Amino acid sequence: MPRQLRRDLPEFSIRTAQEEGWSALKNGELLRRASEKFDVLVTADQRLPHQQSVARFTIGVVVIEAIDTRLPHLRSLVPELKRAIAAVTAGSVLVVRR
Repeated sequence: MPRQLRRDLPEFSIRTAQEEGWSALKNGELLRRASEKFDVLVTADQRLPHQQSVARFTIGVVVIEAIDTRLPHLRSLVPELKRAIAAVTAGSVLVVRR
């Protein structure tokens, strides 16, 4: 997802997988590492909840279902995304879609 989206979410501390050096990790390892450092993982990977048992991890996952991951499309979801980030609990998945 575009890094510029963080400007629309100033109330959250945001780091990308690339910034953490995790861009090559598979989903299970990504969830493990992210759960050691963060409360929420936001992803556009709609397959992640079906491929991983998120309940095993101490991190909440927010999945964005959008037309595509270009900034204008994602910005239209920001209000729903903010609510989902604030509401998701460890081991659960919330989906944001329009």
